[in-house]
Amino acid sequence: MRVIGLDSGSTTTKGVLMEDDVIINQALVLTAGNPKKAMSDILETLGFDEETKLVTTGYGRKLVDADKCITEITCHAKGAKFLNPDITSIIDIGGQDSKTIKLDSFGQVEEFNMNDKCAAGTGRFVEVLMRILGEDIDHLDDFVKDAEPIKINSMCTVFAETEVISLTAKGEAREDIALGVLHSICHRIHGQYLKISPKQDELVFFSGGLSSSVAMKEILEDFTGRQLRTHPLAQYTGAIGAAKMLKKS
Repeated sequence: MRVIGLDSGSTTTKGVLMEDDVIINQALVLTAGNPKKAMSDILETLGFDEETKLVTTGYGRKLVDADKCITEITCHAKGAKFLNPDITSIIDIGGQDSKTIKLDSFGQVEEFNMNDKCAAGTGRFVEVLMRILGEDIDHLDDFVKDAEPIKINSMCTVFAETEVISLTAKGEAREDIALGVLHSICHRIHGQYLKISPKQDELVFFSGGLSSSVAMKEILEDFTGRQLRTHPLAQYTGAIGAAKMLKKS
């Protein structure tokens, strides 16, 4: 059975085509303020037809007709467990929200915490502040290499933006400011992680767009004191979980 899992995020829309538990293809596009079009583009890219089942998740999950529609927390849990069966909790940093999820011994969601009220602690926070610093977020690791973090006191994106501009005006190194921003986010995510009653020595799966950043992963490991695992397809975790959920229906 061919299944497409479609994850409609606020910043990016992701889709995977699976057949017999094997990922055949995947696609990602910018949502660009039009989630319905982004979802249609993904379906066209993945060759959606009447023989293919469709499961949707994410903010725009109800915008297209689907065989099943599931919340992102459940899909992230299922997708992370598929990519790494050994993990017991998840940290996901998305474009507009961040989530921490704890799994039980059966891989089901036991606890979760979701921040979707403020952009601080999200990929959007990094993207905005990197733009102010004149750097592309795709060059994040190279940019902060050998930098020394400057403490960012503001936990609100708007105030942090003002603080970053003030720091650049004082002549602080842009690289040091950027690394300070990453530390600020990890400090906030650590607080979220503590709310799901973490266990010692557990393996944590790191998903979302920032999971591809080596610097971000290392800083987050320092803050949480836990080993983080990720995967080249970690940004597709929700879409993979959605595709996997159809077999449970």
